Amino acid sequence: MNTRTLIHSSTKIAVCGALIAAAGLSTGCVSQQEYDSLYETNQSLRSQNLELNGRLGSIESTNSHLQGSAGDAQGVISDLQNENSSLRNALVSSQNSFETLEDRMNSLQIVHLDAATDRALSDLASRFPDMIIYDADRGMLRFVSDMTFGSGSDSVQASAADSLKRLASVLNSGSAGKYDIQIVGHTDDEKPSSNTQRKHATNMHLSAHRAIAVRASLGQAGVDWNRMSVTGWGENRPMVSNNKGKGTKANRRVEIYLVPSTKSEVSAAPTASTPAASKPAVTTRPKIDPTK
Repeated sequence: MNTRTLIHSSTKIAVCGALIAAAGLSTGCVSQQEYDSLYETNQSLRSQNLELNGRLGSIESTNSHLQGSAGDAQGVISDLQNENSSLRNALVSSQNSFETLEDRMNSLQIVHLDAATDRALSDLASRFPDMIIYDADRGMLRFVSDMTFGSGSDSVQASAADSLKRLASVLNSGSAGKYDIQIVGHTDDEKPSSNTQRKHATNMHLSAHRAIAVRASLGQAGVDWNRMSVTGWGENRPMVSNNKGKGTKANRRVEIYLVPSTKSEVSAAPTASTPAASKPAVTTRPKIDPTK
């Protein structure tokens, strides 16, 4: 008897025994035809079982993938929520900064110089184009420090003395006499040399001393000393980014602003015979709507 026959017979016996047990029979067996039918049914069920197991495995794999995707999605949602919170905080901070800036801008006053003074300052700047720049919108003259002073010095150079005398003449004219004069010194961020530091310990000192020197020149030329104030910003108000290690000419400057006079506010009240001098026209900046 070969192995296949043995297996076939054993299988037949086993099936027969199972059928007998299932039917509660104590004796007898099935026919070959019945056995073959049961065998085919068994094979069909085995095939279906394998197919179902395969489908179950595929479904479980898909389910696992979906669970992983859900976890990833939850992570993405969490990241987006955190980013949204950060953006909201940044927006609140930006709005607060904008409101602060708006308040500052609304508190500023724009000085519109009278036509005669504006024209006189413009003419003065055109006569000294390498030394003076006139900003009509700000009522400001900018003197280039490299042309006005020697390196590291607060002594006005002879080449600049003439321009300052001519400026004094303008400031003493009838129309310009109603303005106060603010003189503001600036430097770049290069550290003063050891020689310069003997007189000007820092850039702040140097900028202030240069502003004082310009005030002295104007005062000696006849401008009322009480109309003029001085400020030194050192390197703290640059016009452009400083060129580290090489100096920045544009940031070395002295600016002269014409502003509405405040003298009448601290002097005696005007009488009928001495009416208060008219002030320059001042315009308050319009309210800014940040949504537009």
